[in-house]
Amino acid sequence: MSQTLQTASISAPGFFGLNTQDSPLDLAAGFALVATNCVIDQFGRIGSRKGWARVNASAGALGANAPAVIHELVQTDGTLTILFAGNNKLFKLDSSNAVVELTYGLAPPSTAPTITANNWSCASLNGITYFFQSGFDPLIFDPAVSTTTFRRVSEKTGYAGTVPSGNIAISAYGRLWVADTASDNTTVFFSDLLSGHIWTGGTAGSLNINQVWPNGADNITGLAAHNNFLIIFGQRQILVYSGANTPSTITLADTVAGIGCIARDSIQSTGKDVLFLSNSGVRSFARTVIEKSVPIGDLSKNVRSDFMNIVAGETLANIKSVYSETEAFYLLTLPFVKEVFCFDTRGQLQDGSFRVTTWDSIEPTALLSRRNGDVLLGKTSYVAKYTGAQDDTESYRLLYYTNHADLGNANVTSLLKRLKVIVIGGTNQFVTIKWGFDFSTNYLATNAQIPTQAVSEYGIAEYDNPDGQVVTITNASPSVITSVDLSAFVNNNTVTLTTTGTLPTGFSVSTTYYIINASTNTCNLSLTPSPGTAINTSSSGSGTHTMQHTHPTVIAQYANGVALQTLSVSASGSGKIVQTGYEADIDGAALSIQRIEIQSKDGKML
Repeated sequence: MSQTLQTASISAPGFFGLNTQDSPLDLAAGFALVATNCVIDQFGRIGSRKGWARVNASAGALGANAPAVIHELVQTDGTLTILFAGNNKLFKLDSSNAVVELTYGLAPPSTAPTITANNWSCASLNGITYFFQSGFDPLIFDPAVSTTTFRRVSEKTGYAGTVPSGNIAISAYGRLWVADTASDNTTVFFSDLLSGHIWTGGTAGSLNINQVWPNGADNITGLAAHNNFLIIFGQRQILVYSGANTPSTITLADTVAGIGCIARDSIQSTGKDVLFLSNSGVRSFARTVIEKSVPIGDLSKNVRSDFMNIVAGETLANIKSVYSETEAFYLLTLPFVKEVFCFDTRGQLQDGSFRVTTWDSIEPTALLSRRNGDVLLGKTSYVAKYTGAQDDTESYRLLYYTNHADLGNANVTSLLKRLKVIVIGGTNQFVTIKWGFDFSTNYLATNAQIPTQAVSEYGIAEYDNPDGQVVTITNASPSVITSVDLSAFVNNNTVTLTTTGTLPTGFSVSTTYYIINASTNTCNLSLTPSPGTAINTSSSGSGTHTMQHTHPTVIAQYANGVALQTLSVSASGSGKIVQTGYEADIDGAALSIQRIEIQSKDGKML
């Protein structure tokens, strides 16, 4: 008599993220053994990460080099300027996103500083950006003086004292805090209030912590500000000072021994916490203080061994990170192995760890989360934006493999009959479905095709579009914004404009506008809320223009209403333990895995 077909299901594939630390036989079905070029969406489904697109059209003096640091200067009038360093030069993006080299701003006999490295620590204070790097003169970009030049901090009018040539700098509590000079890595120097060029007199001063470390000598590796605390990271210790808004009465409030920060640029503030890379993994400052030296608060514990083995081979100064509230992730890029670890910050697993995925084909050299929510990346010759479903017009490969599991009876061989996977998104492409038995990597495989399907609702109309909408802008009085569907843009929404060329005269990429006179396909823009005054233009501009919300509403990243397909393939073979894998080239359409069903029959008793 024919045996009953049995079905084992995974209803939230990859929900727990990667786990390469524990025995695969003991893992819950929601863990993944491979999750490459993936993220975990807000509904707990594993899906493709976004890709990247060029922000600047040409490299200019950056040449065939990549930015090593990207920084956003926010001026008091709301003007935003993207600054970056690469090719031993300083740059900015102008209003058309063209690369502009910042030149030395003083005339002879003053001489320009010699720059031979790009790993600056940037901090902005009172509308000015400061660049610090050990062994180099601290530099300044002051748009009130010039929007195309830089100079030394020591050359700013009113300069006083000696600015420290440190490798670590932050702006917090109305002043600059600098540490790690070539001759002193146990002193934190702070500038006068609102004056990053004044280092003596006023309220400027220094804090020597050489005798404060709780567990012997240490070196300062990073600084952070949180909740009126100044956090000083050593390699294996942490000092917490309270009252940092008044340095004259600053007080040591807490210490942590045994845990420190090993990479300056891994430190990221989330608003509620500070994340950093320690000698034992990614950690939360808040939990570390609570737990002190008890090593249970490792946010990367599910990938700890693999992750830390990679970190051990890295040049720590080259490790970069970013926290994005919009994307809800903390990224750490490990450039030597060309891999990015993506930590989902929407919530923690029961063991306190973050859900983790990895990216292996995006390789950013610098990272920045902008005021408007955009994530910028450093790429060879370009500043890039994390967006879309291609890497600079090229496809990238998504890989997801389940853990090893029996199909209900550990003592019975399973005869595999059919695999079904429900996918969301994708169009006119193949998904490679693999399966293997008893821990063998000699997988069987077949392809299932997602047909051509409309996915226009995905993240655009019904669910809004955080990446923006391509629009045309008329040269008229008033200028009219037109697109195939502007239903997600309603009156009094605030938006910004970007372009691959030049915006029509009258508009700027650094300005926030209000939607007025909105209809399904057209609207006007105003500098004030509705009824407002529609803006006029006096030129046609060039290139492709994009309009995006300053605070996009994303109801669903992947949701019912977008294209959904059930892919079903015949499977064969048998074994006690089964693993399945799913691979697809992401080439213009996002893809998410909704549900997996494994159909089998019982074989012989073992």
